[in-house]
Amino acid sequence: MQVMAFSTPSNPEWRWRIVNNAGELVEESRHVYLSIEAAVTDGQQRIRELDIQDLSERAHPFRRGARR
Repeated sequence: MQVMAFSTPSNPEWRWRIVNNAGELVEESRHVYLSIEAAVTDGQQRIRELDIQDLSERAHPFRRGARR
């Protein structure tokens, strides 16, 4: 799993988001942070608290289907 931090033009404060290896959202912070560093640090702490084993598989967007 990975932590990413994001902000938007309408809400310039930072928040963290945890995504699994397939890119699916696991959890998102409700709290806002003044810096990207603070958001990522708290997100990493939350991953440790969740203690979830990520068994998802990364998507392969460029993989071709079976040949005919």
